[in-house]
Amino acid sequence: MSRIQSTFAALTAQNKKALITFITAGDPAPALTVPLMHALVAGGVDILELGVPFSDPMAEGPVIQRACERALKFNIGLRDVFAFVREFRLSNNTTPVVLMGYANPIERMGMDRFIAGALEAGVDGTIVVDYPPEECEEFVGKMHASGMDPIFLLSPTSTEARIEQVAKVSSGFSYYVSLKGVTGAGNIDTVEVAERIAAIRKHVKLPIGVGFGIRDGATAKAVASVADAVVIGSRIIQELENTPQEKAVEAVQAFVAGIRQAMDANANTQS
Repeated sequence: MSRIQSTFAALTAQNKKALITFITAGDPAPALTVPLMHALVAGGVDILELGVPFSDPMAEGPVIQRACERALKFNIGLRDVFAFVREFRLSNNTTPVVLMGYANPIERMGMDRFIAGALEAGVDGTIVVDYPPEECEEFVGKMHASGMDPIFLLSPTSTEARIEQVAKVSSGFSYYVSLKGVTGAGNIDTVEVAERIAAIRKHVKLPIGVGFGIRDGATAKAVASVADAVVIGSRIIQELENTPQEKAVEAVQAFVAGIRQAMDANANTQS
C-alpha cells in the first residue's frame, strides 16, 4: 500500500477528510521550502503538493504565477525539487509528497531519469497538468511500475469519456478542479461540486480531492462534507506574500491549523 493509500485509509478510519496543500518549491526562498513542508504537516496537513517552478504555468492564476517567477529567480529546477524532498524525508517518512507541474521539465530531463530521481528522493505521486490521460500511457505505466501514483485533473467540463479514461489510468486520488478557470479564481459552489462528484464517483473509485477556490475554514468545511480531500494552494501562497520571511513558517502553520480545525468539525458532528 502506497503512502497515499495508507493516508486515506487512516483518515477514513478516523472519519476525517484529507487536507492537501500546495506550495511552490523555492518560494519565497529555497531555504524555507523544507521548513514550510514540515510546518504544513505540523499544522495538520495530510498530503503535500510541491510545485515544480515553470515559466509558463498555464493552469495557474496570478498568485502561483508570481510564486513560480520568484522560485525561477533562484534557478530552482527538478533536481532542486528532488533535493528538497530528500531532505524532508530525513525526518518524515510517512507524509505523502506529490509533485505538481508541467510536462516540459520532465521531457527535458527525460522520463526515465525523472521517475528514477523522484522515486529515489521519496516522491509518492505526480500531477502533470498538460499530460492528458489518453496520451501518456508510457508515463503512467512506468509510474505504476515504480510504485508511484499518477494523479489526473477533472473539471466541470470533463466529459463522461474523459472521466472513464482517468478512472483507468490514475491512482492515489483524483483531483477535481471546482472552477472553470485558473487557480485562485472565483468562488466555489458547493452544491454544484457535490453534483459533479456524484457523477465522477460512478466511474472513479479513488478518493476525490477538490481544489481551486478554497480560501478559508468555512469553505474547506463545506467541501470536506462532500469530498474526500480539500486542496488549498493560492491562499497559502498569499499568506507567504503577506508575511515577512522570518515569520513565514509560523504563519503558514497557524493558517493550516485553522483549516484543519474547521474540517475536523465535520468529523466531530458526524461521529
